[in-house]
Order: sequence, then structure tokens, then C-alpha cells
Amino acid sequence: MPQTPSSRQWKTLDKDLGRIGQLEQATLYVSRPMVGLGVALAFMVIVGLIAAIFTGSGSTSTIIVAAAVLGAYMAINIGANDVANNMGPAVGANALTLGGAIVIAALCESAGALLAGGDVVSTISKGIIDPAGMSDTRIFIWAMMAALTSSALWVNLATWIGAPVSTTHSVVGGVMGAGIAAAGFAAVNWTSMGAIAASWVISPVLGGLIAAGFLAFIKARIIYQEDKIAAARRWVPVLVGIMAGAFAAYLAVKGLKKVITIDLGTALLIGVMAGALVYAIAAPVIRRQSEGMENRNKSLKTLFALPLVISAALLSFAHGANDVANAVGPLAAIVHSVEFGEFAGKVAIPSWVMIVGAFGISFGLVLFGPKLIRMVGSQITKLNPMRAYCVALSAAITVIVASWLGLPVSSTHIAVGAVFGVGFFREWHNDRRRPRTANANANDGKIATEERRRRKLVRRSHFLTIVAAWVITVPAAALLSALIFVLLNAVFA
Repeated sequence: MPQTPSSRQWKTLDKDLGRIGQLEQATLYVSRPMVGLGVALAFMVIVGLIAAIFTGSGSTSTIIVAAAVLGAYMAINIGANDVANNMGPAVGANALTLGGAIVIAALCESAGALLAGGDVVSTISKGIIDPAGMSDTRIFIWAMMAALTSSALWVNLATWIGAPVSTTHSVVGGVMGAGIAAAGFAAVNWTSMGAIAASWVISPVLGGLIAAGFLAFIKARIIYQEDKIAAARRWVPVLVGIMAGAFAAYLAVKGLKKVITIDLGTALLIGVMAGALVYAIAAPVIRRQSEGMENRNKSLKTLFALPLVISAALLSFAHGANDVANAVGPLAAIVHSVEFGEFAGKVAIPSWVMIVGAFGISFGLVLFGPKLIRMVGSQITKLNPMRAYCVALSAAITVIVASWLGLPVSSTHIAVGAVFGVGFFREWHNDRRRPRTANANANDGKIATEERRRRKLVRRSHFLTIVAAWVITVPAAALLSALIFVLLNAVFA
């Protein structure tokens, strides 16, 4: 049937509308990253206005406003980079959706920062720089401004390339670099710096070993048992009790400084009591939940899913309480110096400064966190609820062990090291269990190189990128901070 002019007209119109629709979709896809950037800039502007309201007018107000904007920028970067370590394993294990993880993390991070965030912080970042080495208040302010700027820029760069780095180490490097530029190498406490450098190795290795140990236990006592459900009823409540005890002690040591000061022995006692209580509650719950389940690994994943979600939420709460100081510590130091005309190793954090840190971390997580969450959760090695649970449990226990040993550790290094530990343990375990292939060398019984490469369960490219980023974090932040300090001192001298 021949087409009439009217039908050809409508067909042409449909094609044009289709092209317009495709153009709109492409425009939305391209502009999506700009929306996040725009919201982040708007938040920084609002923070600047709030700082101006609280501090009045004048040259001193201008300094505080600039520092507040930089503090908001740092908080956004902490949310974009650091929080992935808490939520990534749960998302990678499919225990949480990405949206659910972002909502839970944002709420728990903010609650941790506002309810349990330390009201007094060491603004010179764990005694790296002696304040007495600064010649005057103005030099100190520029040094803190340079440290804040350099650490934020470095974490931003690390997030862009997809490397989870320690924000604590970034701040330490920034303070060290500015301190050296302001007062020379003698101003640095090199003993403290040596301990921090040692933590680059201790944190991930300890986290990886503990995570691998728990995974080995789960495989031996639950997964490879003939009756998996009966084994799960026996051991999952024990593991949940250990988790509860570890997190209770973790929060007592690291997350409740604002409410009450608790020594390590008391914290461990609290952990034992909490673990016993939760075990008593979890045992009948796990028994009821496991009724009617099939005797296979998929059922085990269901039993571990809820404890994994709870552990991720607790990690976020503790992170918000402990690491908000990385964003607002230098800012609080600047505010104190401007208001009182002096500088000190420790200062109280004003309420509005703490709010900036809490909301900045949440904004950064919502706007820019998904990239690192996906990377930590699924792109390093494949995780399921059991493996991810080992990662979360390792993070809490490693911090307790490090506190007992007096070692400065990074929560980022611990969590990512635990992910690597789980992956490398799986490689080793699979090589032991898998039968020899036809390609194996008959003389020495070793698996052929090609076959061994095919069996890799940890992406080596991510491993090398992340380790390299860890190694250069402190020197890179220090160098950048020194350059920024020299520039600020030259411009505003």
C-alpha cells in the first residue's frame, strides 16, 4: 500500500523525535558528573557563608572562611575515598545494594562524627610537628592551610585514579611538609614518622592475615562439612558474638572519646560482655533462620548477610567518630589561632566545625563514593558474604590489636589489606585443592605458568596501583604542602 504524504510526514516526525530523545539521553550521561561537582561546590560555598556568619567581618574572618571552605573540600574527599573501605565488601558480596550502602553509610558516618567525634583533637597530627618550632601565629596558620589543601588535593587525585589511600597519612604528610618548609627538618618528630611508616606495612599485612585466618576457619568448620547447616548453627553465632565483642571494644577505644575515656583493658572487658550477650541472642535466631534451608553454600550466604550489613554500619559509625578529625583538625587549629592569637598542640573543636566535617563526609560519599565502593567491593577480588564478613571482622580486630601494641595504623590499609588477604588466601587454597593438570611438569609437579596465571583471583593491576599510592602518599602530600606553604607565605608576607 503506497504511503500518503501524511503518513510519510508522521514517520519523519517519529524519527526526528527519536533522535532528540537520544540526544537528551547522551546529554544527561555527559552532564551527570557535572551535577556532583556542582553540588559539591554549592556545599563549599554554603560552608563559607556559615563560617562568615559565625566569625563576623574583617581580615581574620576571611582567613576562617577560606579555611572552612578547604575543610569542607577535605571532608568531601574523605567521604569519596575512605568510606568505600567500610561499605565496599558488603556491596561486592551483594548483601547491600549500592544505594542502600550509601544511605546507611551517610547516616552512620554523620552519627559517628556528631555523637562520638572527639571534641579535642591533636591539630599537629599525632605530634609530627612541634608547635614551638613555628616563629609566629601567621606562619602556623599558613602551615595548617597548606596541610589542609595538599591533603585534600592528594586524596582527590587518589579517588580519581581509583586508589583507596589513608586520609590520616595524607594529613600527616601535609603537616610534615608544611612544618619542614616553615621551621626546617628539626621541627619534625622523626620517631613518630618512623612509626607511621612502619604502619604502611603492619596495617595491611595484619589485616590480611586475620581475614585469611577467619576465612580458613569458615571453610574448614562450615563450608567443607558434610552437614553445612548444622555446622552453621554451631559456629555462625560464635562468629557473630566475636564480631559484636570486637566492635564493642573497637567503639569503646576509638569511637567514644567524646562521651567517656576508656582504657584498653576496660574496653576488652566490655567487648567480652557484649560478645557473650550477642551470642546468646544470635544462637536461637540463627537456628530459626536456618530451618528448612538446603544443605548448600547459598544457604550459608543468607545466614551471613545480615551480620555483614550490621558490621558495615558499625564500621561507618566508628569511622565517622574517629576520622572526622582529619577534615576538621587543621581547620580547628586555624580557628583557634585566629580567635586567640596563639597556637597549641590540642584545641577544642567548635560545634559548627564538627557539623561541616560530618555533612562534608556524607556529601562526598553520596556524590563521589560509588566509584571506590565498586572497586573495593568487586574489582580487587570476588567477594561473597562469608569473605566480606571476614574483611569487616578483621578491620575491627586489627585496630584492637594495634591499640594494644601501641602501633599507629590506618583503617584504609587494614580494610583493603584484608580484601587482598582473602583473595590471596583463595588463590593459595585453590592451588592446594585443585588436582594436577595435564600441563604440569612431571619432574617437579608444579603447575604450568599459563595455568597458574589463569587461576589468579586477585587483580594484580589494582594491587600494584594501590600499594604504589600507599607508599607515595606521605611524601607526595608533604611535597605538595611545602610548595603551597611557600606560595602562601610569599603572597601574603
